[in-house]
Amino acid sequence: MENIQNNKKELMGLIVSDKMDKSVVVQVERFVQHKVYKKFIKRYKKYHAHDEINECRIGDEVKIIETRPLSKLKRFRVTEIVKKAV
Repeated sequence: MENIQNNKKELMGLIVSDKMDKSVVVQVERFVQHKVYKKFIKRYKKYHAHDEINECRIGDEVKIIETRPLSKLKRFRVTEIVKKAV
């Protein structure tokens, strides 16, 4: 049983909204290379994540992990707060 592989996505991002109860919106940044000009461009995507004890605040940097669907939009769960906002 120890050799079961964990295929869940782990992402790091910045919290942009904490207005909901037990939920946060996390903005994840990634770099992609332009097909023609080969310049690296920032791309952003927002994910809704479950925050069970409402400890996350706007500006915190968090790690989220993929989980089963928890609601219409929530498919991620906050695993840890990497850096607190000042």
